[in-house]
Amino acid sequence: MAEVGEVTEGCRLPVLRRNQDNEDEWPLAEILSVKDISGRKLFYVHYIDFNKRLDEWVTHDRLDLKKIQFPKKEAKTPTKNGLPGSRPSSPEREVKRKVEVVSPATPVPASTETTQASVFPQNGSARRAVAAQLGRKRKSNCLGTDEDSQDSSDGIPSAPRMTGSLVSDRSHDDIITRMKNIECIELGRHRLKPWYFSPYPQELTALPVLYLCEFCLKYVKSLKCLQRHLTKCDLRHPPGNEIYRKGTISFFEIDGRKNKSYSQNLCLLAKCFLDHKTLYYDTDPFLFYVMTEYDCKGFHIVGYFSKEKESTEDYNVACILTLPPYQRRGYGKLLIEFSYELSKVEGKTGTPEKPLSDLGLLSYRSYWSQTILEILMNLKSETGERPQITINEISEITSIKKEDVISTLQYLNLINYYKGQYILTLSEDIVDGHERAMLKRILRIDSKCLHFTPKDWSKRGKW
Repeated sequence: MAEVGEVTEGCRLPVLRRNQDNEDEWPLAEILSVKDISGRKLFYVHYIDFNKRLDEWVTHDRLDLKKIQFPKKEAKTPTKNGLPGSRPSSPEREVKRKVEVVSPATPVPASTETTQASVFPQNGSARRAVAAQLGRKRKSNCLGTDEDSQDSSDGIPSAPRMTGSLVSDRSHDDIITRMKNIECIELGRHRLKPWYFSPYPQELTALPVLYLCEFCLKYVKSLKCLQRHLTKCDLRHPPGNEIYRKGTISFFEIDGRKNKSYSQNLCLLAKCFLDHKTLYYDTDPFLFYVMTEYDCKGFHIVGYFSKEKESTEDYNVACILTLPPYQRRGYGKLLIEFSYELSKVEGKTGTPEKPLSDLGLLSYRSYWSQTILEILMNLKSETGERPQITINEISEITSIKKEDVISTLQYLNLINYYKGQYILTLSEDIVDGHERAMLKRILRIDSKCLHFTPKDWSKRGKW
């Protein structure tokens, strides 16, 4: 059996952790860092195939030294890019993995003509059937486009997973950026435990608590500094224009060029909870939409999403985040719904930038499913025959990009192909599940409360 002193960075071995059910398990973990505090060794571990937000410092008594795997010395051989020791090109492997995940169960024919099809309900439990037309213009395989494969690159989970990684392999990243560097953030009345690395100044990351002004998001090193700042900070809401208010919920539109300091501070905070996005300090090309909750003390940040002022890929969201204290309360879906309301005003269809995080994918899948089912269930036919709707019509009504509509119908297993016609079959289980979900969805965007005028950024020079 190995000794504790032999455990170094790169070693792999089972490590004791407590799972969601409060039960002990021994998953395989990699040692990312070792530190000595007053003669006591601590090990920073990443549980293999688990989300990085579960990484933590552990003591030696949680290591199973009997099954330790020491790191292999790799030969430094040049690769195609000429860099010694670089990993073989991974995009091909990644694309292959994505294709395997998203491969459709029911292929869509490559015809460019408007096609109709018929499908019978499975197990005879259909409540209604809707004939679906896919429209005249489409690629040879709408379900296998890059958009769709990227969307599903993290897999399609049925519930938030705390026991498996849904982000892409990041093992080649800098070891420093793979480790959480902030113990705790105090933001207003909340104390947040960051999930991931964020590049705050190094002298502040060593402190037990990082203090943020909840209105301008300025970071300071102590409570005394924060109190002194609050006597001078006259903000009680995010900078920018309030473009929506209903009840206690407000949205503010913030220009990344006009409010650069706030936008950069917002990105630093968001990076603590988003591992799959790269932090850019150039915020000029972006707009930020911050959702707040109002009380007598001011407008408190709940979450936000950012979007490019000009997107060639039809992205209507770049990054999206609900802060941990407000998660699982319907705010994430409200942010998504708001992004599509803006797209409706702009007269565009939109899609979120990929890859989505595991929680982001869950939220979007849920929103797309509920929004599309809402339309299908309200369809009526005046002739008494099956009501008909095209994929393009669903996309136009909802502003959800056509590829996302198709992938969602496929995900729900609603779209089927039979004798030259597409039919969407809504089973009793789907309908009942949807009705139960909508009863719980109390928070909704009221389009009458939105005061938003889109700008044509292509005519505004360099923003």
